[in-house]
Amino acid sequence: QVQLVESGGGLVQPGGSLRLACVASGSIFSINAMGWHRQAPGKQRELVAHITSRGRTNYADSVKGRFTISRDNAKNTVYLQMNSLKPEDTAVYYCNAEILNYGMTLGHYWGQGTQVTVSS
Repeated sequence: QVQLVESGGGLVQPGGSLRLACVASGSIFSINAMGWHRQAPGKQRELVAHITSRGRTNYADSVKGRFTISRDNAKNTVYLQMNSLKPEDTAVYYCNAEILNYGMTLGHYWGQGTQVTVSS
């Protein structure tokens, strides 16, 4: 009953920027950590960034200094600001969220993914 919907993907030139957003809706009691993963063709899914409910962040080394994850708890939304994009950033980006109820994990939910293509 929890749904995560990503938006903001598209085609961008190297060096450009995109801002991804993911909105959680449905049977949400509370959201703990939220994050972004990506999967490129022929590559293993990898963690891009995640953010705790208190705002602590972590980034993959490959995106550190270029990407910024943030969240708006009132809107159940997580964002990924991507700057200085490189062709190797091309992938399907998925958001995820851990939903809690009274401190208990109800589940880890994933969005449908949004395609990011960095190409000239």
